[in-house]
Amino acid sequence: MDYVLIIISAIFVNNIVLAKFLGVCPFMGVSTRLSTAVGMTGAVTFVMVIATVFTYLIQNYVLVPYGIEFMQTITFILVIAFLVQLVEIVLKKVSPPLYQALGIYLPLITTNCAVLGVAILAVGNRDFGLMESVVFAAANAIGFGLALATFAGLREHMELADIPSGMKGIPIAFVTAGLLALAFMGFSGIA
Repeated sequence: MDYVLIIISAIFVNNIVLAKFLGVCPFMGVSTRLSTAVGMTGAVTFVMVIATVFTYLIQNYVLVPYGIEFMQTITFILVIAFLVQLVEIVLKKVSPPLYQALGIYLPLITTNCAVLGVAILAVGNRDFGLMESVVFAAANAIGFGLALATFAGLREHMELADIPSGMKGIPIAFVTAGLLALAFMGFSGIA
């Protein structure tokens, strides 16, 4: 499969947050500041790619050969939780400054449904090989980061805007997220 098509489709056309509506909780919760959005994007990218590699291998070398594909979701959740804990332990030992920089973002990734959604889409519902799955996961992570950073920038800008008191906070954030999703729909004719 053409890697460029996978990348463009995952980042713009089928954005994991704005088109598939996966990962909306961190999208709304972590997008108040651009710096936190960038930190979350880095952590999600790392975990999403590694989780996709492991889930691909488990799907194709354990679940399918033994005929237990029905265990896919619970297995993938356990793998993601294990990987997040493993990454947290390794970063704490190897790179304490990076561990401090990521802070609370690593445990939050365990509950990010975008990571599970990408793993299931890349491994279970597509005829991707390992390399295509990794590219798909990385492109979805970049798309997640693009949406998150754009939304964080818009929210920072809205703090300076004169917004009616009934619309301040979450209501205007939902309206803005909807408009951002509509803007990304403009890419739907590309791929």
